[in-house]
Amino acid sequence: MIHYNLTCENGHAFEGWFSSSDDYSRQAEARLITCPTCNSASVTKQLMAPSVSTARKKEARQALVMDQAQKETITKLREMVKSIRENAEDVGERFPEEARKIHYGEADQRGLVGKASKEEAIALLEEGIEIAPLPVLPDDTN
Repeated sequence: MIHYNLTCENGHAFEGWFSSSDDYSRQAEARLITCPTCNSASVTKQLMAPSVSTARKKEARQALVMDQAQKETITKLREMVKSIRENAEDVGERFPEEARKIHYGEADQRGLVGKASKEEAIALLEEGIEIAPLPVLPDDTN
């Protein structure tokens, strides 16, 4: 991973991580890199001192980046699951039955959460009923 200090045309400074310098160039050329403050796609790299590191330092940095990225991802997933649960009716074991009622117009459209066996979930999908499992996330122990 390559870390660049970036600046937008409005002078906002931010960081970017890229798999290679070619990856940065490709994304910059396609205007995929945008300022998180003003959303400007006119972004340039800032001069940076080269970083010389040993293999151990590189491994430690990669582990730290992955740990932080994993924590951020789990936090976002937790927020998503919480929002879904707060805005849906929990119908428990009646999930397949209720999902079918909604799909076939026998019940009002609404968000549902509940339980379905693997076989029931496959049957719902084969009927064209859109469902998705909610992820089970690890507990915070750190």
